[in-house]
Amino acid sequence: MSEGVIARGDKRAVTGAVGEEIVSKHLTAKKKEKLVVTAASLGTMFEWFDFYLYGLLATYISSQFFSGVNETTAFILALAAFAAGFAVRPFGSLVFGRFGDIIGRKYTFLVTMGLMGFSTFAVGLLPSYASIGVAAPIILVALRLLQGLAVGGEYGGAATYVAEHAPHNRRGFFTSFIQTTATLGLILALLLVIGLRALIGEEAFADWGWRVPFLLSIVLLAISLWIRIQLEESPVFQRMKEEGATSKAPIKEAFGQWNNIKFGLIALFGAVAGQAVIGYTAQFYTMFYLEKILKVDPATANTMILIGLILGTPFFVIFAWLSDRIGRKPIIVTACLVAAVIYFPAFKALTYAANPALAAAVERAPVTVVANGGECSLQFDPVGKNTFDSSSCDIAKAYLAKGGINYSNESAPAGKVAEVHIGDKVIVAPDPVTLPAEEKQVAIAAFAAEVKAGLDDAGYPLEADPEQINKPLVVMILFGLMLVATAPYAPLAAMLVELFPARIRYTAMSLPYHIGNGWFGGFLPSAAFAMVAATGDIFFGLWYPVVIAGMTCVVGALFLPETFRRNIHA
Repeated sequence: MSEGVIARGDKRAVTGAVGEEIVSKHLTAKKKEKLVVTAASLGTMFEWFDFYLYGLLATYISSQFFSGVNETTAFILALAAFAAGFAVRPFGSLVFGRFGDIIGRKYTFLVTMGLMGFSTFAVGLLPSYASIGVAAPIILVALRLLQGLAVGGEYGGAATYVAEHAPHNRRGFFTSFIQTTATLGLILALLLVIGLRALIGEEAFADWGWRVPFLLSIVLLAISLWIRIQLEESPVFQRMKEEGATSKAPIKEAFGQWNNIKFGLIALFGAVAGQAVIGYTAQFYTMFYLEKILKVDPATANTMILIGLILGTPFFVIFAWLSDRIGRKPIIVTACLVAAVIYFPAFKALTYAANPALAAAVERAPVTVVANGGECSLQFDPVGKNTFDSSSCDIAKAYLAKGGINYSNESAPAGKVAEVHIGDKVIVAPDPVTLPAEEKQVAIAAFAAEVKAGLDDAGYPLEADPEQINKPLVVMILFGLMLVATAPYAPLAAMLVELFPARIRYTAMSLPYHIGNGWFGGFLPSAAFAMVAATGDIFFGLWYPVVIAGMTCVVGALFLPETFRRNIHA
């Protein structure tokens, strides 16, 4: 009997030991999962912080590095330099995607982080246009290109790394923390910019304070690299390496076979393009719209956008969690449809809430340019050489474009001198063809003064009155736009990982992502602002995201496969 008791006691002891070992392994696995998500997410967040600083400070950068051209062109060029970083992201995705599929996920995104940190820090040290002339914007664009190459290799590595560590039924949830990093990086950048403005004042910030966030990025770089070094290689890649199953030519395999090309195109036009324009509309175009079109002071605009972003960020996790249950496709397609439908009414509501005096003036005394279209130039000069004074139409539109005044166009017969109608008031533009050279500038100045007086009489404000801004309503509109942006982005990383086989995953998923976000999304602010400047219609730029989101909704509904139950280890 005693032997049986001992035997049973030994059995319980053995069973207890095995149970403890299982629990210990489970806790270790959970700890490892948390480290993977935290390290990848924090590193990516700091990288996006670096990248977004430029967008936040575009107004200051335009005055520091593009001061050799007129104000409107300088701002568009600053946005174009911002977009230049996005333009090269697809090339970065090919370069670093190839390394990631051959060498490994971990070491590749250590390199991308180092490149990003160096180029961001260098912007803070770059002399201005006044100091070194045209070399300043050239070096600035070169640094932006380097940033873009680095980001092109970052996202695919982080998303692939986390997804390959995630449990099968929780990939959307795990990768959602990567998805939050872009917004969290923007929030961190906003907090730093707002704090510095409050600490040193707007004048000092415009003079030298804008450089401080770029210089501080070196600290974040050190922290990020230390965190990333703690990670181990992805288990999926490690197994492929041990089995000799890694791709020797991932670019050729990913884009030289129709099946992979087909899914890349479907991913781009049926998911990523729409997600990109929705995201950049919510996070960046709203900022430019508030500051440059509605004339809200930058500190107030940044604060309201910050609150909207903070309110919206948790929904990345919520929509991603939902995608693990109902699928990725319905969330992405529905969000694109909603965005295409609501953008025009949402931005009209934003206009009434942020600058009610401007909205009232536009209704009460709309501005119209009556001119022959053949005599009107496109109000955008990428090299800063056009003075827009060769025709009466150009003179009229140049003044209105510089002031960000909303106007419509009315056709006039050839030879008729252009007129500016402000409600019932008619102001005839000078005709430079009939004026001696010495009288032209005097006539243009007199015309500008008359138009300004007419706009003042009609109630057009020079800037938004802080006391009249309906801040709670503006924040709610911004939150609504952000909420729509979180829906397609939340499940996107998981969906892209699931679309492609493991041996070419880093390369194959990175290219459509960065073409969508780098080209369709990255060019949105500069393209939309240029569309507004060219037409005079402050809402015309919205056609850019509306058309692309609508296209993505249709393509995604017809061709995008559902992926959330796929085995990604193959």
